[in-house]
Amino acid sequence: MRILVTGAAGMVGRKLTRQLMEEGAVGGRAIAALDLHDVVPFDAVSSPKIHVAVHVGDLSDVGASAALVAQRPDLIFHLAGVVSGEAEANLELGYRVNLDGTRALFDAIREAEYAPRVVFTSSIAVYGGPYPDVIPDDFHTVPLTSYGTQKLMSEALLTDYTRRGYFDGIGLRFPTICVRPGKPNKAASGFFSNIIREPLAGQPAVLPVPRDVMHTHASPRSAVGFLMHAATLDGAAVGPRRNITLPGVAVTVGEQIEALQRVAGSDAVALIREEHDDAIWALVKNWPTRFEARRARELGFTAEASFDDIVRAHIEDELSD
Repeated sequence: MRILVTGAAGMVGRKLTRQLMEEGAVGGRAIAALDLHDVVPFDAVSSPKIHVAVHVGDLSDVGASAALVAQRPDLIFHLAGVVSGEAEANLELGYRVNLDGTRALFDAIREAEYAPRVVFTSSIAVYGGPYPDVIPDDFHTVPLTSYGTQKLMSEALLTDYTRRGYFDGIGLRFPTICVRPGKPNKAASGFFSNIIREPLAGQPAVLPVPRDVMHTHASPRSAVGFLMHAATLDGAAVGPRRNITLPGVAVTVGEQIEALQRVAGSDAVALIREEHDDAIWALVKNWPTRFEARRARELGFTAEASFDDIVRAHIEDELSD
């Protein structure tokens, strides 16, 4: 089979690519070729058994998506996108990449007249308050950010194109992925990772919001698991509601810090400095908190059981020799 990954140079894209190459198959079908796409040049690991091709460009450019789909990939992971903080700061960029780029890809698939499985990474940002204590799967989607709006519009396209038979789409509403390795990005949620990642590396970190802020998290390891599971999910079992809110660990920032102390000790926690940021708080205070995620669990999606597990996953995957 042939697989296309957009956003392949990103953190989740790289981890997904590594998993695909290690397993060498999806759903019992051997992977013959991997097409890896991103807007920036990047290096990809080679494989003696899988043909790997790197493509650089903007999905919203005329003809770019059609060129990627010309090889008729059997499975498409659409991860490409502008993150939340950047989408809010730059309206035109967010809509061009997150909406126009997605529609260009979906239309290229439609025009190719075949029906691959498409796995799209959406976000819990599609929800808007006021929120109940636990957000059910059928809670209204009224996003309070441009990023959430762009993701919701893309979800609607995915549902409609799947209904019409252009492809078999699954949309995954990711919780915040934490702890993200590497350098901080422009995501407004980045501090959730920063206050764990930097202290574990002996570096200071800034906490820009109150400790009682609650949010739902899953590790990068779980993110890859979500994508791999969605790739082989029975579309009939999913039904017409193609966008799925995923499970995760709901904790306050204070509970994150308590988990860090249990796993890494007081010296790590001492590196966290509380410094309120009005711009970040303006976004975070409108974010959803915890989710029922009943449908996802019934469909076989799993995540960590505690934030301690998320901290340990980061140590095992990123800090262990």
